Amino acid sequence: MTLPLFYVDTINESDSTFVLNEDASKHIIQVLRMKKGEQLQLTDGKGMLLTAEIIGEHKKNCTVNKINLKKISSPENKITIAISLIKNASRFEWFLEKATEIGITEIIPLKCNRTEKQHFRYDRMKGILVSAMLQSHQAWLPTLHEPISFDKVVSDNNNQSKFIAHCLDNGLKIELKSCEKSTSSIILIGPEGDFVSTEIELALKNNYIPVSLGNNRLRTETAGIVAVTILNN
Repeated sequence: MTLPLFYVDTINESDSTFVLNEDASKHIIQVLRMKKGEQLQLTDGKGMLLTAEIIGEHKKNCTVNKINLKKISSPENKITIAISLIKNASRFEWFLEKATEIGITEIIPLKCNRTEKQHFRYDRMKGILVSAMLQSHQAWLPTLHEPISFDKVVSDNNNQSKFIAHCLDNGLKIELKSCEKSTSSIILIGPEGDFVSTEIELALKNNYIPVSLGNNRLRTETAGIVAVTILNN
């Protein structure tokens, strides 16, 4: 049986005991009703996976004792998605959750020409990533950035493979699923209404390959999930 997994900010290899924060403690003791002597796992989202035993049942500061500590290797393929923020925040949150479950390395919220302005709640968004990481039992938390302008992302990126998925039918696009995989890749996904022509031109000048995700026209968040799935296979 898989042990329940919880997130902590840091795991020091030299520590033998750990006092968990109030949220984790409450979930362990009050929700799951775990008792002294039961085992669980902790991760810091940076590859550390700790198996531990409960030695203190307090609902505000549950204490655990280290049994075993593993270092989980980082994913071989680094996948970055730079995706426009969208008007419906819940749909963007859905994307964050599912992309994390599938296996994404880095998420860059894009500010494009047609991106509708909105408040980006970073702490809430990171919390969604943490929950999805735990639900899918992973030990690596995707890197989440604050929103970045399209121009800056395109100009500063140094991934081995660089793609842009847009809706313009110019005969230049190739199927993403037919592209050769690399150890690090980034794909740009635009907002409702797609990228403007100047953004597409800038990406092409910076050696981004224009790609298609299939025959159907997809919502921004759906396109993001399709792209992550293709690049992760």
